[in-house]
Amino acid sequence: MSSNEPISSEEDRSEEFIGTVAGPGDGPNEFFVVTPDEQAVKTGEFITYSVSVEGIDRDVIARVTNREQERGLPDTFMADPKVAPEMVAETLGVPTDDIDLYRLEATVIGFYDTQMQTFSNPRQLPRPGTRLQTAPHSLLETILPNLGIGKEVIDSSGKIDPSRVGVEARDGLAHIGWLLNRETNAVDIHLPIDEFAATHLAVLASTGSGKSYTAGVLMEEMMMPDSRASLLVFDPHGEYDTLAEMRGDGNFGGDDGYQPEVEFFNSENLRIRISELNVGDVMAILDNPSDRMQERLDSGWRAMQDQESRTWGVDDLLKKMRDIYKSDDSSIGALEWRLRRSIQRNELFTTDANVKLDDLVAPGRCTVLQMDTLSRRDQQMIATVLLRRLYQARLASVRNRSEEDGYEGEIIDYPLFALFEEGHRFAPATGGAPSLEIMRTITSEGRKFGFGLGIISQRPSKIDQDVLSQCGTQVTMQIQNPTDQDAIKNSVEAAGEEVLRELPGLTPGQAVVSGDAMNTPVLIQVRERHTNHGADSIPATSDWRTAYERRSQQPTRSEGADMGGGESSGSEDLL
Repeated sequence: MSSNEPISSEEDRSEEFIGTVAGPGDGPNEFFVVTPDEQAVKTGEFITYSVSVEGIDRDVIARVTNREQERGLPDTFMADPKVAPEMVAETLGVPTDDIDLYRLEATVIGFYDTQMQTFSNPRQLPRPGTRLQTAPHSLLETILPNLGIGKEVIDSSGKIDPSRVGVEARDGLAHIGWLLNRETNAVDIHLPIDEFAATHLAVLASTGSGKSYTAGVLMEEMMMPDSRASLLVFDPHGEYDTLAEMRGDGNFGGDDGYQPEVEFFNSENLRIRISELNVGDVMAILDNPSDRMQERLDSGWRAMQDQESRTWGVDDLLKKMRDIYKSDDSSIGALEWRLRRSIQRNELFTTDANVKLDDLVAPGRCTVLQMDTLSRRDQQMIATVLLRRLYQARLASVRNRSEEDGYEGEIIDYPLFALFEEGHRFAPATGGAPSLEIMRTITSEGRKFGFGLGIISQRPSKIDQDVLSQCGTQVTMQIQNPTDQDAIKNSVEAAGEEVLRELPGLTPGQAVVSGDAMNTPVLIQVRERHTNHGADSIPATSDWRTAYERRSQQPTRSEGADMGGGESSGSEDLL
């Protein structure tokens, strides 16, 4: 069968048409539709019409972008708020049947091309008088996500064969929610995990809009039996501890007995071996040492790296620098003070302890790094060293390096995905974070080596634009800050004007999904999580009342404290 045959579906197609084309719009891909009020077609709705393209009938999808009243009762009927407009019209003998008409503005998305596996613009608008209808549920479920559906899904009559495209039968899909402009669960939206795991992911939203909740949904989907991801979560606030509920939950069980592993690492078992640092890391830790100090440090560090032993520490490094330079070099003395204060006395750094990558990541394992008790710089250092080790291990696997080639490092022979809560903390727009360089490397080159990154942030403008621009799939929620909106517009390729217009009006749990995982931006309602959400706000008033009652039940002191000024009623200004 030719790949030019149309893709369409009669399933769940409504017999009622929503309206007719009134004429072309202002833009080359825009047109106007007139519809009666009872249709109540919402902004963002997907509509469809048929058009002949090179002699073949195509089902073209368009999106409603605006809705305005075209004809209604005159304004004078609305003058007295105490009198219903219909009563005024009836008194004057004015017919009110079908009086409300609305003018919809729609933008052509295109027809699904099974050869290109994406939408293709027919480059022609529907003629005035063309009848339109809402796009069928099953058609939208099939063609909105980038599922890579080709001509193999077309039956002998040129229609979609549901048995071939049903998303329930396809592996590696993340059920993130449903189409917002349809009934709940009417059009489920599934993201192909392979797409965002390879081309990176950004979840962007203002505080309280549901970004961490949505990230939790995606984590749950990645740990399902048909994906069994190797997932590493950088959790600077310790808010993902509820992911432990996946253990033994029937929603995640596989027919072969699979259950996801969920492991937690905290400040007590997160350590960095000093020899795993590079000289650039140490420069960042020491907070811009002088040029003379940097020269001494660079020479000493390089000499230590040439040693076979990887269990050396600050004392060994200082001895090496004094062997290279004069023992009474004042710069080495100044370095010694900084090295002992920032590294030797920091429990994060050790001479021998080193978390094995096999203990950290594995297929079917979600590992959460709980770093809420660590400083921001220590969090960045953990991310720097782990990402660099993981990247080198994936690089070695893809390039088939082995001990026979003299390679002594670790090897990971499966893809990885690392998710960063508060992503702007690890890849800041202002620079200065030691983790920024390796994150830039992974987002620009990780696709070739099976290493994906996810960024979660409430401040897109504070994320390094190189990192943000490489996130091929975006889940964007309510954002009202103009600076953050501009950052999205400038860095996110799929964020057109229509996406940006939606952001201020979204409510918690609603999102625009766009980019590589979708064939067109889609407005969704995020599904409920299987695990509890661990990042809810603290109920201040309830906690205040509880604390007050607790204090009220404590025995009062028999006498007031002597503040040196005689008796106190407790009402004086003690400051």
